[in-house]
Amino acid sequence: MLRSGDSAPLFSLPDGDMETFDMAAVRGNRHVVLFFYPRDNAPTCTRQAADFSDHEDAFNRLDCIVMGVSPDDCMTHADFQAEHGLSVRLLSDTEAEVCNLYGVWREKEVDGVKRKGVLRSTFIIDKDGIIRHAIYDVTPKGHVAEVLALVREMEPEKANGNRKKHRRNA
Repeated sequence: MLRSGDSAPLFSLPDGDMETFDMAAVRGNRHVVLFFYPRDNAPTCTRQAADFSDHEDAFNRLDCIVMGVSPDDCMTHADFQAEHGLSVRLLSDTEAEVCNLYGVWREKEVDGVKRKGVLRSTFIIDKDGIIRHAIYDVTPKGHVAEVLALVREMEPEKANGNRKKHRRNA
């Protein structure tokens, strides 16, 4: 299980547009919110992805990109994004390699049957590739607001500067 202060594992995964996201390429440039979810089109997963999409501009203003990861394939991600108007990038981890790296591929019991699946989790990773927050067993309601507040704490000067500008223009 990864914890605050650990180095975020590096990986490369394709997204719904069949473009590869390489975690190493953003190091030194942007913060990353990496959220892991069980599957596309499940009601709770849809709400979570939509909430992150609704707040994507706020994350971008804080030099932060938001990426979702699930075991669904690229085509399923593309359909999911189009159907629900999602703007966040969704990465396909069909072999659960990255889910394993981040410790979110877990055995669960559903209706008396044990099977492996994704533990809904979010990692907030700073520009240096250090995990600042590892949140496991996420409840989506209010989660994005909590994550946004934690990212704001990582960029205090920028967040304060933006607030001052808005006050002057008001």
